Amino acid sequence: MTALEPSRTEVERWLALVGRHVLDHVDRLPTMGSAGAGEAGLPRAEALSLPIPETPHSDFETLLQHVVAAAEVSTNTAGPGYLAYIPGGGLLTAGVADLVANWVNRYTGLSAASPALCRLEADVIRWLARQFGYGADAYGLLTSGGSLANFSAVVTARHAKLGDSGDYRRARVYTSAQAHHSVSKSVALAGIPATNVVSVATDERLRMRPDAFDAQVRADVEAGLQPFLLVTAAGTTNTGAVDPLGPLSDLCQTHGLWHHVDGAYGGAFALCETGRARLGDIDRADSITFDPHKGMFLPYGTGALLVRDGEALRAAHQADAPYLQDFGRDGGLPPSPMDFGPELSRDYRGLRVWLPLQLHGASAFRSALEEKLALAQTLADAVEANPGLELVDAPQLSVVPFRPNRRDAEPLEAWNARSLALCEAVNSRGRVYLSTTRLPHPEGEVVAVRACVLSFRTHDEQIGFAIEDIMAAADC
Repeated sequence: MTALEPSRTEVERWLALVGRHVLDHVDRLPTMGSAGAGEAGLPRAEALSLPIPETPHSDFETLLQHVVAAAEVSTNTAGPGYLAYIPGGGLLTAGVADLVANWVNRYTGLSAASPALCRLEADVIRWLARQFGYGADAYGLLTSGGSLANFSAVVTARHAKLGDSGDYRRARVYTSAQAHHSVSKSVALAGIPATNVVSVATDERLRMRPDAFDAQVRADVEAGLQPFLLVTAAGTTNTGAVDPLGPLSDLCQTHGLWHHVDGAYGGAFALCETGRARLGDIDRADSITFDPHKGMFLPYGTGALLVRDGEALRAAHQADAPYLQDFGRDGGLPPSPMDFGPELSRDYRGLRVWLPLQLHGASAFRSALEEKLALAQTLADAVEANPGLELVDAPQLSVVPFRPNRRDAEPLEAWNARSLALCEAVNSRGRVYLSTTRLPHPEGEVVAVRACVLSFRTHDEQIGFAIEDIMAAADC
Protein backbone atom coordinates (compact mmCIF):
# COMPACT_ATOMS: atom_id res chain seq x y z
CA MET A 1 0.00 0.00 0.00
CA THR A 2 1.24 3.47 -0.90
CA ALA A 3 -0.22 6.94 -0.48
CA LEU A 4 -2.10 6.52 -3.77
CA GLU A 5 -2.66 2.75 -3.72
CA PRO A 6 -5.05 1.60 -0.99
CA SER A 7 -4.94 -1.95 0.24
CA ARG A 8 -7.24 -4.59 -1.15
CA THR A 9 -8.97 -4.85 2.25
CA GLU A 10 -9.66 -1.12 2.26
CA VAL A 11 -11.00 -1.13 -1.29
CA GLU A 12 -13.26 -4.10 -0.55
CA ARG A 13 -14.68 -2.19 2.42
CA TRP A 14 -15.25 0.88 0.24
CA LEU A 15 -17.01 -1.17 -2.44
CA ALA A 16 -19.32 -2.72 0.14
CA LEU A 17 -20.23 0.74 1.47
CA VAL A 18 -20.75 2.13 -2.02
CA GLY A 19 -22.96 -0.79 -3.00
CA ARG A 20 -25.12 -0.34 0.07
CA HIS A 21 -25.47 3.42 -0.37
CA VAL A 22 -26.25 3.14 -4.08
CA LEU A 23 -28.91 0.49 -3.58
CA ASP A 24 -30.45 2.41 -0.67
CA HIS A 25 -30.54 5.48 -2.90
CA VAL A 26 -32.28 3.58 -5.70
CA ASP A 27 -34.80 2.18 -3.21
CA ARG A 28 -35.61 5.73 -2.11
CA LEU A 29 -36.04 7.16 -5.61
CA PRO A 30 -39.83 6.64 -5.80
CA THR A 31 -40.37 8.71 -2.64
CA MET A 32 -37.78 11.40 -3.31
CA GLY A 33 -38.86 14.76 -4.70
CA SER A 34 -37.62 15.79 -8.13
CA ALA A 35 -36.93 19.48 -7.67
CA GLY A 36 -33.78 18.92 -5.60
CA ALA A 37 -32.23 22.20 -4.55
CA GLY A 38 -35.60 23.92 -4.63
CA GLU A 39 -37.17 21.61 -2.06
CA ALA A 40 -37.64 22.50 1.57
CA GLY A 41 -35.44 20.78 4.13
CA LEU A 42 -32.46 20.19 1.88
CA PRO A 43 -29.18 21.97 2.65
CA ARG A 44 -27.89 24.75 0.45
CA ALA A 45 -25.04 23.84 -1.87
CA GLU A 46 -22.67 26.14 0.03
CA ALA A 47 -23.25 24.16 3.21
CA LEU A 48 -21.90 21.03 1.54
CA SER A 49 -18.61 22.56 0.47
CA LEU A 50 -15.51 20.90 1.96
CA PRO A 51 -11.93 22.19 1.92
CA ILE A 52 -9.33 20.05 0.16
CA PRO A 53 -7.09 18.57 2.90
CA GLU A 54 -3.34 18.05 2.84
CA THR A 55 -3.68 14.78 4.74
CA PRO A 56 -6.10 11.91 4.06
CA HIS A 57 -9.66 12.10 5.34
CA SER A 58 -10.00 9.24 7.79
CA ASP A 59 -13.64 8.29 7.25
CA PHE A 60 -14.67 7.11 3.78
CA GLU A 61 -18.28 6.49 4.81
CA THR A 62 -18.66 10.09 6.00
CA LEU A 63 -17.32 11.32 2.67
CA LEU A 64 -19.69 9.01 0.81
CA GLN A 65 -22.66 10.29 2.79
CA HIS A 66 -21.52 13.81 1.97
CA VAL A 67 -21.52 13.03 -1.76
CA VAL A 68 -24.97 11.43 -1.54
CA ALA A 69 -26.26 14.52 0.25
CA ALA A 70 -24.73 16.71 -2.44
CA ALA A 71 -26.46 14.63 -5.12
CA GLU A 72 -29.80 15.21 -3.46
CA VAL A 73 -29.36 18.99 -3.79
CA SER A 74 -30.03 18.64 -7.50
CA THR A 75 -32.84 17.90 -9.90
CA ASN A 76 -33.65 14.22 -9.48
CA THR A 77 -33.76 13.17 -13.13
CA ALA A 78 -33.47 9.48 -12.23
CA GLY A 79 -36.71 9.31 -10.27
CA PRO A 80 -39.86 7.69 -11.69
CA GLY A 81 -41.90 10.87 -11.31
CA TYR A 82 -39.49 13.05 -13.28
CA LEU A 83 -41.37 14.12 -16.43
CA ALA A 84 -39.63 17.46 -16.92
CA TYR A 85 -37.25 18.38 -19.73
CA ILE A 86 -35.80 15.05 -20.94
CA PRO A 87 -35.37 12.43 -18.19
CA GLY A 88 -32.06 10.66 -17.66
CA GLY A 89 -32.32 7.13 -16.38
CA GLY A 90 -28.93 5.87 -15.25
CA LEU A 91 -29.17 2.09 -15.49
CA LEU A 92 -27.31 0.36 -12.67
CA THR A 93 -25.73 -2.03 -15.14
CA ALA A 94 -24.21 0.93 -16.97
CA GLY A 95 -22.78 2.14 -13.66
CA VAL A 96 -21.14 -1.25 -13.17
CA ALA A 97 -19.70 -0.96 -16.68
CA ASP A 98 -18.27 2.47 -15.89
CA LEU A 99 -16.68 1.15 -12.70
CA VAL A 100 -14.97 -1.62 -14.64
CA ALA A 101 -13.94 0.69 -17.49
CA ASN A 102 -12.49 3.27 -15.10
CA TRP A 103 -10.58 0.73 -13.07
CA VAL A 104 -9.05 -1.21 -15.94
CA ASN A 105 -8.38 2.26 -17.43
CA ARG A 106 -7.30 1.28 -20.93
CA TYR A 107 -6.71 3.84 -23.65
CA THR A 108 -9.33 3.44 -26.37
CA GLY A 109 -8.76 6.43 -28.61
CA LEU A 110 -6.53 4.37 -30.91
CA SER A 111 -7.60 0.78 -31.51
CA ALA A 112 -4.03 -0.54 -31.68
CA ALA A 113 -3.73 0.24 -27.97
CA SER A 114 -6.90 -1.69 -27.02
CA PRO A 115 -8.06 -3.68 -30.05
CA ALA A 116 -10.52 -5.97 -28.26
CA LEU A 117 -12.16 -3.15 -26.28
CA CYS A 118 -12.43 -1.05 -29.44
CA ARG A 119 -13.97 -4.07 -31.16
CA LEU A 120 -16.73 -4.18 -28.53
CA GLU A 121 -17.41 -0.48 -29.11
CA ALA A 122 -17.39 -0.96 -32.89
CA ASP A 123 -19.88 -3.81 -32.50
CA VAL A 124 -22.19 -1.46 -30.57
CA ILE A 125 -21.92 1.28 -33.22
CA ARG A 126 -22.61 -1.08 -36.11
CA TRP A 127 -25.57 -2.58 -34.26
CA LEU A 128 -27.00 0.87 -33.61
CA ALA A 129 -26.53 1.83 -37.26
CA ARG A 130 -28.52 -1.23 -38.33
CA GLN A 131 -31.34 -0.29 -35.94
CA PHE A 132 -31.75 2.97 -37.82
CA GLY A 133 -31.80 1.20 -41.17
CA TYR A 134 -28.27 2.04 -42.27
CA GLY A 135 -26.23 -0.39 -44.35
CA ALA A 136 -22.78 -1.91 -44.05
CA ASP A 137 -20.99 1.29 -45.09
CA ALA A 138 -22.31 3.21 -42.12
CA TYR A 139 -20.28 3.99 -39.07
CA GLY A 140 -20.32 6.42 -36.19
CA LEU A 141 -19.00 7.58 -32.88
CA LEU A 142 -19.99 7.49 -29.23
CA THR A 143 -19.74 11.02 -27.88
CA SER A 144 -20.29 12.85 -24.60
CA GLY A 145 -23.77 13.85 -25.78
CA GLY A 146 -25.90 15.25 -28.54
CA SER A 147 -24.09 18.59 -28.64
CA LEU A 148 -20.76 17.02 -29.58
CA ALA A 149 -22.51 14.64 -31.98
CA ASN A 150 -24.17 17.59 -33.72
CA PHE A 151 -20.81 19.36 -33.89
CA SER A 152 -19.12 16.40 -35.58
CA ALA A 153 -22.06 16.10 -37.97
CA VAL A 154 -21.71 19.76 -39.00
CA VAL A 155 -17.95 19.32 -39.49
CA THR A 156 -18.55 16.21 -41.60
CA ALA A 157 -21.16 17.96 -43.74
CA ARG A 158 -18.91 20.99 -44.16
CA HIS A 159 -15.98 18.82 -45.25
CA ALA A 160 -18.09 16.72 -47.63
CA LYS A 161 -19.96 19.61 -49.26
CA LEU A 162 -17.68 22.65 -48.99
CA GLY A 163 -14.16 21.26 -48.68
CA ASP A 164 -11.50 22.89 -46.54
CA SER A 165 -11.03 26.29 -48.17
CA GLY A 166 -11.89 28.02 -44.91
CA ASP A 167 -14.09 30.57 -46.65
CA TYR A 168 -17.59 29.82 -45.43
CA ARG A 169 -19.05 33.30 -45.59
CA ARG A 170 -21.66 32.27 -48.18
CA ALA A 171 -22.44 28.88 -46.61
CA ARG A 172 -26.02 28.33 -45.52
CA VAL A 173 -27.40 25.92 -42.90
CA TYR A 174 -31.15 25.34 -42.58
CA THR A 175 -33.12 24.33 -39.52
CA SER A 176 -36.27 25.53 -37.76
CA ALA A 177 -36.99 27.69 -34.74
CA GLN A 178 -37.69 24.44 -32.85
CA ALA A 179 -34.11 23.20 -33.28
CA HIS A 180 -31.96 22.57 -30.24
CA HIS A 181 -29.60 25.43 -29.44
CA SER A 182 -26.60 23.13 -29.96
CA VAL A 183 -27.20 23.26 -33.72
CA SER A 184 -26.39 26.95 -34.13
CA LYS A 185 -23.60 26.62 -31.58
CA SER A 186 -22.09 23.74 -33.56
CA VAL A 187 -22.26 25.76 -36.78
CA ALA A 188 -20.37 28.62 -35.13
CA LEU A 189 -17.75 26.29 -33.67
CA ALA A 190 -17.27 24.78 -37.12
CA GLY A 191 -16.16 28.17 -38.40
CA ILE A 192 -19.39 29.19 -40.10
CA PRO A 193 -21.01 32.44 -38.94
CA ALA A 194 -24.02 31.73 -36.74
CA THR A 195 -25.91 34.33 -38.76
CA ASN A 196 -25.72 31.91 -41.70
CA VAL A 197 -28.20 29.59 -39.98
CA VAL A 198 -31.60 30.07 -41.65
CA SER A 199 -34.80 29.34 -39.72
CA VAL A 200 -37.38 27.57 -41.87
CA ALA A 201 -41.09 27.98 -41.18
CA THR A 202 -43.03 25.24 -39.38
CA ASP A 203 -46.59 23.99 -39.68
CA GLU A 204 -49.32 23.95 -37.04
CA ARG A 205 -47.67 20.94 -35.37
CA LEU A 206 -44.28 22.71 -35.28
CA ARG A 207 -42.79 20.47 -37.99
CA MET A 208 -40.60 21.96 -40.69
CA ARG A 209 -42.49 22.78 -43.88
CA PRO A 210 -40.85 21.21 -46.96
CA ASP A 211 -42.32 23.86 -49.25
CA ALA A 212 -40.80 26.65 -47.15
CA PHE A 213 -37.43 24.89 -47.13
CA ASP A 214 -37.50 24.40 -50.90
CA ALA A 215 -38.38 28.05 -51.52
CA GLN A 216 -35.66 29.30 -49.17
CA VAL A 217 -32.94 27.18 -50.78
CA ARG A 218 -33.94 28.30 -54.26
CA ALA A 219 -33.91 31.94 -53.18
CA ASP A 220 -30.48 31.57 -51.58
CA VAL A 221 -29.00 29.89 -54.66
CA GLU A 222 -30.42 32.68 -56.80
CA ALA A 223 -28.69 35.16 -54.47
CA GLY A 224 -25.32 33.46 -54.99
CA LEU A 225 -25.15 31.74 -51.60
CA GLN A 226 -24.01 28.15 -50.82
CA PRO A 227 -26.68 25.98 -49.20
CA PHE A 228 -25.01 22.81 -47.93
CA LEU A 229 -26.71 21.47 -44.79
CA LEU A 230 -30.22 20.83 -43.50
CA VAL A 231 -30.68 19.89 -39.83
CA THR A 232 -34.08 18.40 -39.05
CA ALA A 233 -35.57 17.05 -35.83
CA ALA A 234 -36.68 13.57 -34.86
CA GLY A 235 -38.32 14.73 -31.66
CA THR A 236 -37.89 18.37 -30.68
CA THR A 237 -37.29 19.20 -27.03
CA ASN A 238 -40.31 21.51 -26.86
CA THR A 239 -43.10 19.24 -28.09
CA GLY A 240 -41.46 16.11 -29.49
CA ALA A 241 -42.23 17.19 -33.07
CA VAL A 242 -40.87 15.00 -35.87
CA ASP A 243 -40.12 16.80 -39.11
CA PRO A 244 -41.31 15.17 -42.39
CA LEU A 245 -38.00 13.43 -42.97
CA GLY A 246 -38.85 11.72 -46.25
CA PRO A 247 -39.95 14.79 -48.24
CA LEU A 248 -37.08 16.79 -46.78
CA SER A 249 -34.62 14.07 -47.80
CA ASP A 250 -36.02 14.29 -51.33
CA LEU A 251 -35.34 18.02 -51.39
CA CYS A 252 -31.83 17.58 -50.01
CA GLN A 253 -31.11 15.13 -52.81
CA THR A 254 -32.54 17.55 -55.37
CA HIS A 255 -30.47 20.48 -54.11
CA GLY A 256 -27.33 18.54 -53.17
CA LEU A 257 -27.48 19.26 -49.42
CA TRP A 258 -26.31 17.10 -46.54
CA HIS A 259 -29.28 16.03 -44.40
CA HIS A 260 -28.56 15.66 -40.68
CA VAL A 261 -31.26 14.53 -38.25
CA ASP A 262 -31.01 15.65 -34.65
CA GLY A 263 -32.70 12.79 -32.83
CA ALA A 264 -30.93 13.33 -29.51
CA TYR A 265 -34.23 12.93 -27.67
CA GLY A 266 -36.37 10.93 -30.06
CA GLY A 267 -33.92 8.87 -32.07
CA ALA A 268 -33.85 5.94 -29.67
CA PHE A 269 -37.49 5.20 -30.53
CA ALA A 270 -36.08 3.63 -33.70
CA LEU A 271 -35.41 0.62 -31.47
CA CYS A 272 -39.11 -0.20 -31.12
CA GLU A 273 -41.67 -0.94 -33.82
CA THR A 274 -44.12 1.85 -33.02
CA GLY A 275 -41.39 4.43 -32.67
CA ARG A 276 -39.62 3.36 -35.83
CA ALA A 277 -42.83 3.89 -37.80
CA ARG A 278 -43.20 7.41 -36.38
CA LEU A 279 -39.65 8.33 -37.38
CA GLY A 280 -40.50 7.64 -41.02
CA ASP A 281 -37.60 7.80 -43.48
CA ILE A 282 -34.92 8.56 -40.92
CA ASP A 283 -32.63 6.04 -42.64
CA ARG A 284 -32.46 8.33 -45.68
CA ALA A 285 -30.61 11.01 -43.70
CA ASP A 286 -26.87 11.36 -44.20
CA SER A 287 -26.28 11.45 -40.45
CA ILE A 288 -28.20 11.04 -37.20
CA THR A 289 -27.58 12.24 -33.66
CA PHE A 290 -29.17 10.40 -30.78
CA ASP A 291 -28.45 10.19 -27.08
CA PRO A 292 -28.34 6.75 -25.42
CA HIS A 293 -28.33 8.65 -22.12
CA LYS A 294 -31.91 9.59 -22.94
CA GLY A 295 -33.82 6.87 -24.79
CA MET A 296 -31.54 4.01 -23.77
CA PHE A 297 -31.57 5.13 -20.12
CA LEU A 298 -27.77 5.25 -19.75
CA PRO A 299 -25.75 7.65 -17.58
CA TYR A 300 -25.20 11.21 -18.74
CA GLY A 301 -22.24 11.57 -21.05
CA THR A 302 -23.39 8.99 -23.62
CA GLY A 303 -24.27 10.44 -27.02
CA ALA A 304 -23.97 8.96 -30.48
CA LEU A 305 -23.48 10.08 -34.07
CA LEU A 306 -24.26 7.70 -36.93
CA VAL A 307 -23.29 8.45 -40.53
CA ARG A 308 -24.63 6.58 -43.55
CA ASP A 309 -21.23 6.86 -45.28
CA GLY A 310 -18.73 6.11 -42.55
CA GLU A 311 -15.83 7.14 -44.75
CA ALA A 312 -17.20 10.68 -44.92
CA LEU A 313 -17.03 10.84 -41.12
CA ARG A 314 -13.46 9.53 -41.15
CA ALA A 315 -12.36 11.93 -43.88
CA ALA A 316 -13.57 14.92 -41.87
CA HIS A 317 -11.80 13.93 -38.65
CA GLN A 318 -8.78 11.71 -39.32
CA ALA A 319 -5.37 13.16 -38.51
CA ASP A 320 -1.96 11.82 -37.58
CA ALA A 321 1.07 12.81 -35.54
CA PRO A 322 4.68 11.56 -35.26
CA TYR A 323 4.20 10.48 -31.63
CA LEU A 324 1.61 7.94 -32.79
CA GLN A 325 3.98 6.18 -35.17
CA ASP A 326 4.56 3.22 -32.86
CA PHE A 327 0.91 2.20 -33.14
CA GLY A 328 -0.03 0.22 -36.20
CA ARG A 329 -3.06 1.40 -38.15
CA ASP A 330 -3.59 -1.65 -40.36
CA GLY A 331 -3.69 -5.42 -40.00
CA GLY A 332 -7.41 -5.94 -39.43
CA LEU A 333 -7.71 -3.66 -36.41
CA PRO A 334 -11.16 -2.30 -35.54
CA PRO A 335 -11.80 1.38 -36.30
CA SER A 336 -10.09 3.88 -34.00
CA PRO A 337 -12.50 6.34 -32.35
CA MET A 338 -9.94 9.14 -32.76
CA ASP A 339 -10.30 8.82 -36.55
CA PHE A 340 -14.03 9.55 -36.40
CA GLY A 341 -14.27 12.42 -33.93
CA PRO A 342 -12.41 15.31 -32.29
CA GLU A 343 -11.14 13.45 -29.22
CA LEU A 344 -7.77 11.75 -28.88
CA SER A 345 -8.09 11.12 -25.14
CA ARG A 346 -11.52 9.92 -24.15
CA ASP A 347 -13.30 7.77 -21.61
CA TYR A 348 -14.33 4.31 -22.72
CA ARG A 349 -18.01 4.79 -23.51
CA GLY A 350 -18.45 1.53 -25.38
CA LEU A 351 -18.74 -0.66 -22.31
CA ARG A 352 -21.58 1.35 -20.77
CA VAL A 353 -23.66 0.59 -23.88
CA TRP A 354 -22.38 -2.94 -24.54
CA LEU A 355 -22.79 -4.39 -21.03
CA PRO A 356 -26.44 -3.32 -20.47
CA LEU A 357 -27.37 -4.67 -23.91
CA GLN A 358 -25.70 -7.97 -23.04
CA LEU A 359 -27.20 -8.22 -19.55
CA HIS A 360 -30.75 -7.07 -20.38
CA GLY A 361 -31.04 -7.96 -24.07
CA ALA A 362 -32.21 -5.55 -26.75
CA SER A 363 -35.85 -6.59 -26.31
CA ALA A 364 -35.94 -5.06 -22.82
CA PHE A 365 -35.09 -1.67 -24.30
CA ARG A 366 -37.64 -2.10 -27.10
CA SER A 367 -40.38 -2.98 -24.61
CA ALA A 368 -39.55 -0.03 -22.35
CA LEU A 369 -39.72 2.40 -25.27
CA GLU A 370 -43.06 0.99 -26.42
CA GLU A 371 -44.33 1.47 -22.87
CA LYS A 372 -43.26 5.14 -22.84
CA LEU A 373 -45.15 5.86 -26.06
CA ALA A 374 -48.27 4.19 -24.64
CA LEU A 375 -47.98 6.05 -21.32
CA ALA A 376 -47.67 9.38 -23.11
CA GLN A 377 -50.84 8.62 -25.06
CA THR A 378 -52.66 7.73 -21.83
CA LEU A 379 -51.68 11.08 -20.35
CA ALA A 380 -52.66 12.94 -23.53
CA ASP A 381 -56.06 11.25 -23.62
CA ALA A 382 -56.74 12.31 -20.02
CA VAL A 383 -55.74 15.91 -20.74
CA GLU A 384 -57.89 16.03 -23.88
CA ALA A 385 -60.91 14.73 -21.96
CA ASN A 386 -60.75 17.58 -19.44
CA PRO A 387 -62.85 20.56 -20.65
CA GLY A 388 -60.62 22.99 -18.78
CA LEU A 389 -57.45 21.90 -20.55
CA GLU A 390 -56.12 22.16 -24.09
CA LEU A 391 -53.85 19.51 -25.58
CA VAL A 392 -51.43 21.57 -27.66
CA ASP A 393 -50.59 18.62 -29.87
CA ALA A 394 -51.14 14.86 -29.86
CA PRO A 395 -47.90 13.12 -28.83
CA GLN A 396 -45.69 12.67 -31.85
CA LEU A 397 -43.37 10.68 -29.60
CA SER A 398 -43.50 10.83 -25.77
CA VAL A 399 -43.77 14.57 -25.03
CA VAL A 400 -47.25 15.76 -24.02
CA PRO A 401 -47.67 19.56 -24.27
CA PHE A 402 -50.80 21.13 -22.80
CA ARG A 403 -52.16 24.28 -21.11
CA PRO A 404 -55.38 25.62 -19.58
CA ASN A 405 -58.06 26.64 -22.05
CA ARG A 406 -57.99 30.34 -22.73
CA ARG A 407 -60.86 32.27 -21.19
CA ASP A 408 -62.96 34.71 -23.20
CA ALA A 409 -61.08 37.98 -23.76
CA GLU A 410 -58.27 36.75 -21.48
CA PRO A 411 -55.02 38.69 -22.02
CA LEU A 412 -52.05 36.64 -23.16
CA GLU A 413 -50.12 37.47 -19.99
CA ALA A 414 -52.94 36.18 -17.78
CA TRP A 415 -53.25 32.99 -19.81
CA ASN A 416 -49.51 32.38 -19.52
CA ALA A 417 -49.63 33.05 -15.78
CA ARG A 418 -52.31 30.39 -15.34
CA SER A 419 -50.18 27.86 -17.24
CA LEU A 420 -47.21 28.57 -15.01
CA ALA A 421 -49.41 28.32 -11.93
CA LEU A 422 -50.82 24.97 -13.09
CA CYS A 423 -47.32 23.54 -13.48
CA GLU A 424 -46.28 24.86 -10.09
CA ALA A 425 -49.38 23.38 -8.46
CA VAL A 426 -48.66 19.95 -9.91
CA ASN A 427 -45.01 20.05 -8.90
CA SER A 428 -45.82 21.25 -5.38
CA ARG A 429 -47.54 17.95 -4.68
CA GLY A 430 -44.15 16.25 -5.03
CA ARG A 431 -45.30 13.12 -6.85
CA VAL A 432 -44.35 14.11 -10.41
CA TYR A 433 -42.30 16.95 -11.85
CA LEU A 434 -43.29 18.81 -15.02
CA SER A 435 -41.69 21.71 -16.89
CA THR A 436 -42.89 24.57 -19.08
CA THR A 437 -41.83 26.02 -22.40
CA ARG A 438 -42.89 28.83 -24.74
CA LEU A 439 -44.41 28.15 -28.14
CA PRO A 440 -45.17 30.46 -31.07
CA HIS A 441 -48.59 32.13 -31.25
CA PRO A 442 -50.00 34.94 -33.41
CA GLU A 443 -50.06 37.22 -30.35
CA GLY A 444 -46.62 36.27 -29.08
CA GLU A 445 -45.08 33.37 -27.18
CA VAL A 446 -47.53 31.21 -25.25
CA VAL A 447 -46.56 29.13 -22.24
CA ALA A 448 -47.25 25.42 -22.40
CA VAL A 449 -46.80 22.81 -19.71
CA ARG A 450 -44.97 19.74 -20.95
CA ALA A 451 -44.58 16.21 -19.67
CA CYS A 452 -41.87 14.03 -21.17
CA VAL A 453 -42.30 10.32 -20.49
CA LEU A 454 -38.93 8.63 -20.95
CA SER A 455 -37.53 7.20 -17.72
CA PHE A 456 -37.36 3.42 -17.56
CA ARG A 457 -38.65 3.77 -13.99
CA THR A 458 -41.84 5.61 -15.03
CA HIS A 459 -44.86 3.31 -15.22
CA ASP A 460 -48.66 3.35 -14.93
CA GLU A 461 -48.53 4.42 -11.29
CA GLN A 462 -46.60 7.62 -11.99
CA ILE A 463 -48.77 8.54 -14.97
CA GLY A 464 -51.79 7.97 -12.73
CA PHE A 465 -50.29 10.41 -10.21
CA ALA A 466 -49.63 12.90 -13.01
CA ILE A 467 -53.23 12.70 -14.25
CA GLU A 468 -54.67 13.10 -10.73
CA ASP A 469 -52.46 16.08 -9.94
CA ILE A 470 -53.01 17.79 -13.30
CA MET A 471 -56.78 17.40 -12.99
CA ALA A 472 -56.73 18.74 -9.45
CA ALA A 473 -54.66 21.74 -10.53
CA ALA A 474 -56.89 22.39 -13.53
CA ASP A 475 -59.94 22.61 -11.24
CA CYS A 476 -58.33 25.23 -8.97
